[in-house]
Amino acid sequence: MILSIQNTMATEAKFKDAAESAKAFTKRPSDDELLELYALFKQATVGDNDTAKPGMLDLKGKAKWEAWNGKKGVSKEAAMEAYIELVEKLKAEYA
Repeated sequence: MILSIQNTMATEAKFKDAAESAKAFTKRPSDDELLELYALFKQATVGDNDTAKPGMLDLKGKAKWEAWNGKKGVSKEAAMEAYIELVEKLKAEYA
């Protein structure tokens, strides 16, 4: 039990570092990469998307909503780990 808590705390610390790294990219990732970062971040910090779907004229909001909704059922810890992996991959190209 204690080891599990320590692992979770270590993952959360790495997640926060990855979020800071993502903010410091010197080049802008592609829209698809940004949507994936957004979806994983929201799933890791909020959990499953239970918000109303934006209207059809809100294209950006709808894309973000759909990306996040696509992560439904992914645990917060798994989303954090996927986010960390993605940021590490993108660092090579955009940092």
